[in-house]
Amino acid sequence: MLLQIALRKKASALTAVVTAAAIALLPLPAAQAQQKGPPVLRDPETEQLLREYTRPILRAAGLEKQNIQMVIINDGSFNAFVADGRRIFVNYGAILQSETPNQIIGVLAHETGHLAGGHLSKLREQLASAQTQMIIAMLLGAGAIAAGSARGGNAGNNGLANAGAAAIAGPQEMIRRTLLSYQRQQEENADRAGVKFLTATQQSPKGMYETFKRFTSESLFAARGADPYLQSHPMPAERVASLQEFASSSPYWDKKDDPALQLRHDMVRAKISAFMERPETVYRRYPQTNDSLPARYARAISTYLHGDLRSALAQVDALIQVQPNNPYFYEVRGQALLESGKPAEAIPALRKAVALSSNSPLIEMLLGQALVGTDNKAYTDDAVRILRAAVAREPEAPLGYTQLAMAYGRKGDYAEADLASAQAAYLRGDNKTARELATRAKTRFAVGTPGWVKADDIVAAKPPRN
Repeated sequence: MLLQIALRKKASALTAVVTAAAIALLPLPAAQAQQKGPPVLRDPETEQLLREYTRPILRAAGLEKQNIQMVIINDGSFNAFVADGRRIFVNYGAILQSETPNQIIGVLAHETGHLAGGHLSKLREQLASAQTQMIIAMLLGAGAIAAGSARGGNAGNNGLANAGAAAIAGPQEMIRRTLLSYQRQQEENADRAGVKFLTATQQSPKGMYETFKRFTSESLFAARGADPYLQSHPMPAERVASLQEFASSSPYWDKKDDPALQLRHDMVRAKISAFMERPETVYRRYPQTNDSLPARYARAISTYLHGDLRSALAQVDALIQVQPNNPYFYEVRGQALLESGKPAEAIPALRKAVALSSNSPLIEMLLGQALVGTDNKAYTDDAVRILRAAVAREPEAPLGYTQLAMAYGRKGDYAEADLASAQAAYLRGDNKTARELATRAKTRFAVGTPGWVKADDIVAAKPPRN
């Protein structure tokens, strides 16, 4: 299952561009930063793998109890960043382009270095200080300009006005360079911290080095002739050389990834390719001559996505024969049937996927959707139970609330249906609809009951600032 949802909250352009400590050698494009927020991809298989990649690193960094979340961004470029101190954002392109687990683990270790170093809060302090300095410079410069204007238009007074303009422009440039230098230092510190965490967890830092080295040649042409003091990240060649120097001294430099982990990594990459790339691209990556499990996985998913359900099911069933306890094969089978208008046939596969995945809430939501989609009222109570459990553990997934609203509607519980619909709208960022539905829900609940309180919270919630 690769579901796409939009980020509800929108950061300001300044926050998105300046405070996002990105792994990419180029900063987040300003146009992207000004949009409502990049869409997020949800997939239990990919998220579980990323959690397993980060868990030992977070433990080594002393952040294991901080509940750091992994968020997959719907962007095919290679990038990862932290922006709020509690989440690591990873473009699906970074996973797809990482050929080994160690390469993406190195990226995650670098971003953990930003979190452990408190770089975001420190950068905000620098920004606050810079704003104060900017205000003082502008006031002094504006005073000089005003004095020049008040004394008339002779050459001397024009000089005073020009000096005032310079008094504004000069400090602005100095402050900008200071901030960029500070960001470059943070990046270097995150590199070193990442290597430290990898060594502490007996993992190789070679993947981090390989990733940065790969981007060096791609970035050198763009960076040629650039002023190194105007870059938010260290110049590529210098960064890679520095990283190689201290990373290669790790006793685990030549340690290889476990073959079983490599297979899981390849399976996730195949899944992402199948869902996110054109079918001709998928078949170039995974031709029929490639009989590996990841190649068969990619082709099976691509087959169902492009309309050949019978062939897709046969391919998925063959995969299940190889790995009968893989929950994600059953998930794909159930999703293929569900999206082909066969919800009743999807239920057994999705029940199996839920059981094998230790009740993954995202797969539970698919199962709930299948139960609701059958129009069989005998499934209604089961759907409500499953969906309530799912949204309790995944409270920011609109799909769960949407399906829960439909299930409550089938039961004739219109108060709970309105409340669930309001929660779904709120999570989608449709605050107007959320308030309207929550207002109606309040009239259906007794005053002071838990449902009434939740509805009132939505009515009273203020839209996030732009």
